[in-house]
Amino acid sequence: MSISPKLALLEEYALIARALSAPARLSLLEQLAQGERGVEALAEKTDLNIANCSQHLQQLRRAGLVTSRRDGKAVIYRLTDAKTLMLMDLLRIVAERNLAQVARILRGLSGGEDAPELVSRAELAERLAEGSVTVLDVRPTDEYAAGHVPGALNVPLAQLEEILPKLSLDEEIVAYCRGPYCVYAHLAVAALRSRGFNARRLEGGLPDWRGDGREVATSLSA
Repeated sequence: MSISPKLALLEEYALIARALSAPARLSLLEQLAQGERGVEALAEKTDLNIANCSQHLQQLRRAGLVTSRRDGKAVIYRLTDAKTLMLMDLLRIVAERNLAQVARILRGLSGGEDAPELVSRAELAERLAEGSVTVLDVRPTDEYAAGHVPGALNVPLAQLEEILPKLSLDEEIVAYCRGPYCVYAHLAVAALRSRGFNARRLEGGLPDWRGDGREVATSLSA
């Protein structure tokens, strides 16, 4: 028995929803938002074994969220559409507005306090042009090297204590990380504010900055 066009469409929409239903797949999308990667690198970044990582990637590919190419014997994955970033962020927004547990987790990341107002990407661009802000990229070094906000200092979370003596209490600090699901910037800002620094998070992360069409530096061009 044939199904109606509407039901057929809903089945396809549900395919995408099912692809987003596993934390591991959301983690893979977050990694691919930083740039294209091979299966081995993705498995290492997400703490998956290679077999499980490949299975999750196939689910994402069937839903049209990722695509792949061959590079010799390696298979390299990337996001199919930049609008996937918007979808990921919408999931975050809906969860923060409607799930009490999300609010509790985020408050815990901020040291039990309400998080300070986010810094918009437009505001950060203006502040960078003025030279009136210190920007910290708290992602791992390899992700920073592949692309970062021009002028940002790479300070992975584990190295934050080392840079504190070099930071000024008189200048605002803006931290950013991978995007809507990354918690590194939450933790960095909470740690900095507990030590008296004026610190806030950037709205979005490096993928959102890039998605705006803004300049992105690499370790070679910084």
